[in-house]
Amino acid sequence: MKINFITGIIIVFLLVLYVEAEPALPAGLGVEAEPALPAGLGVDDENIAKGPEKKRGIELPFKLYGFWDTRTGLRLQPDDHQGDWILLEDRIQLGADKFGQLIGFKVVADILIDYTDSAETHVDLNTGEGWFDLRQANIVITPVSAVDMKIGRQILTWGTGDLLFINDNFPKDWQSFFCGRDVEYLKSPSDAVKGSFFTDFVNIDLVYTPQFDPDRYITGNRISYYNSGLKRPAGESDEMLFDIPNEWFDDDELAARLYRNVNGCEVALYGYNGFWKSPGGQNMEGAAIFPRLNVWGASVRSPIAGGIGNAEAGYYDSRDDSSGTDPMIKNSEWRALVGYEHDLKSIASDFTIALQYYLEIMDDYSGYRDFLPNNIPVRDECRHVLTLRLTKMVLRQNLQLSFFSYYSPSDKDAYLRPYAGYKINDRWKVDAGANLFIGEDDYTFFGQFEKNNNIYMGVRYSF
Repeated sequence: MKINFITGIIIVFLLVLYVEAEPALPAGLGVEAEPALPAGLGVDDENIAKGPEKKRGIELPFKLYGFWDTRTGLRLQPDDHQGDWILLEDRIQLGADKFGQLIGFKVVADILIDYTDSAETHVDLNTGEGWFDLRQANIVITPVSAVDMKIGRQILTWGTGDLLFINDNFPKDWQSFFCGRDVEYLKSPSDAVKGSFFTDFVNIDLVYTPQFDPDRYITGNRISYYNSGLKRPAGESDEMLFDIPNEWFDDDELAARLYRNVNGCEVALYGYNGFWKSPGGQNMEGAAIFPRLNVWGASVRSPIAGGIGNAEAGYYDSRDDSSGTDPMIKNSEWRALVGYEHDLKSIASDFTIALQYYLEIMDDYSGYRDFLPNNIPVRDECRHVLTLRLTKMVLRQNLQLSFFSYYSPSDKDAYLRPYAGYKINDRWKVDAGANLFIGEDDYTFFGQFEKNNNIYMGVRYSF
């Protein structure tokens, strides 16, 4: 299977080279004067869009689209708990949607062929395991112009952080993020009802999830992690046991956002009632648990000094450990971040820099220290994280070069994400990157993943 997979990649590149060598190329790709250009290669996209022959998809009563994506990820050092391939897969995504004035629908599903030793045969739509993953399946109803209702499986996101999340308490897929899948897969789906209400004074989003949707968190399958019970790194042979709240309408979640624009400044208030999205404790049997959680927060984003600034804060109220003295459950926390993004035109065109500072402060820290068992690594009261994003677009914005880094001076660990992606044409794209973890200790947030350092490459054909 692996030989067929690699052969397929070679065939794709030969096909791309063949297409590139054809005598008739769109302008901007080697021929000086072609009468019609594909969208995004140097002419007005709006004029192109006027012609129905330029629309992507098959002419059906609904819009049909998708892509084929093939990816390879290789570990940079041996890991006794995992195989050499961290990623080796083919993925086909199919989507369909149709929207009218009053009602619409959207369905997006992935079919996955996983060639690694970590491949799961059974399908679990909550964890994303198996050969089939339903990304979206929802209907949208607009009974009046001031109200939108979206019902069903959907991707949800809000907040101002760049790959840092405080008030975005919707599920994430950390396994996909760390192993080299496209960054869109960091967001995993929610089965929810979302209502959006628009007024002249304030806009309101309400999201009700009748059954708890946890993160697709690290369990030891594919990604090694630090197991506090074993007091050492663990992997596939020591996969995490877990106890997830799963009673419909009892183990539910409610999230709310109130937001408005004030003189060009985006201001928002947030509330969440549910559970820690990734494991927030451990029961007496050693299984990971998801204690109850409330989150209250706010954010602001505004133009400042020629760039965009943002700030966000939230209080994580760990409801099952209000005194902070239960060592088996995470304490309450204060979280905050500030960020700034600027276009560095003075240095180079299409070059941007973004910086963030993130802070976690544990509540009731003395209680945590007093009741912590022996031989358990002690967390700092304050955890600091700095992020840096550099992005450069070249070759008429078809080649994206980026570097994203996390660095924690308190944990003394870091996570680096270099990336390059080249859009060959409207259909074909190739990309490559790395996930690099550095840490002095094997129990800190990023340090525990040091044996998962990997490089990856991908080829995608969109239709």
